[in-house]
Amino acid sequence: MKLEVRNPPYAIWIGRGARLAPEPRPAALIFDRAVEPFARNIAEAAGIAHLRGLEGGEGAKTLETYGALLSWLAGLGLTRDAVLYVVGGGTLTDLGGFLAATYLRGIAYRSFPTTTLAIVDASVGGKTGVNLPEGKNLVGAFHPPEAVFADLEALATLPEPLFKEGLVEAFKHGLIAGDEALLAPFDLHAGHPELEVYLARAVAVKIRVVEDDYKEAGERRLLNLGHTLAHALEAASDHRISHGAAVAYGLLYAALLGRVLGGEDLVPRVRALLAWLRPPPPPELSFEALWPYLVRDKKARAEGLYWVIPRGLGDLVITPVPRRMLEETYALFWEAL
Repeated sequence: MKLEVRNPPYAIWIGRGARLAPEPRPAALIFDRAVEPFARNIAEAAGIAHLRGLEGGEGAKTLETYGALLSWLAGLGLTRDAVLYVVGGGTLTDLGGFLAATYLRGIAYRSFPTTTLAIVDASVGGKTGVNLPEGKNLVGAFHPPEAVFADLEALATLPEPLFKEGLVEAFKHGLIAGDEALLAPFDLHAGHPELEVYLARAVAVKIRVVEDDYKEAGERRLLNLGHTLAHALEAASDHRISHGAAVAYGLLYAALLGRVLGGEDLVPRVRALLAWLRPPPPPELSFEALWPYLVRDKKARAEGLYWVIPRGLGDLVITPVPRRMLEETYALFWEAL
């Protein structure tokens, strides 16, 4: 299945058994070592001789790793007409995209997402970046891929918890679009015949949003639903909680905020998601411990910290929320778990 992004233009292919032609340009490939056989098959098909494997996870998204990769590309003598192939999950997608965005002030890259999370979220929209000790994704650039190849064969060896966690982002897209079909991922697995259609449906929601607001000046901020608390939980716990689990907890918190502000009660829907996901408990952090990470969130503005609040399915607002209300809702969050 092929989806087209119009602004900026590139194609996203979702299916099984991607066919690649030999790459005519100078090229290099970085990959997550967890999917090394898959990555080497891509390199062989494209005729790429320069490969570098990395350990996946948030530990890869550091300035140190980024700098080492820049030096590697420079050592290869890659010129500005080169292309970088990026094979892996969301962290490799973020890191590789930022590497391509900044090496020689920007080269092309092709993304091969190998997790449900990367397919639905990280590989779409052109956001790239790395983390700082002070917070997640605080360094980055908007740099769209030349193309995305989501070969579902790569999901076959994905552990079940990681498979499920990626679908949390698809569930989020269902809340944003008011799409009931995306709110029911509970029967899906890597070999499910409807997985391709489900993932494409989720990706299509993100495409519609980012096409109209590429640089996140307005509507694209809706995609941050659940992410303000999630990123704070990740950073404050030194990433001991996975991104998918953190977003699921962030969605619960956002649903509670929506209920407190008089919206539809979406808490039962998110609790059903958590019951299916069965994530480890969130880190037991006080609101005071989280606050420094919340105020460093990229959605913060001079007039305050903005939150994406669901008032109902497909009905969201972006608004500043007083600290006192945030703290009181955080207490409700722990009661709701």
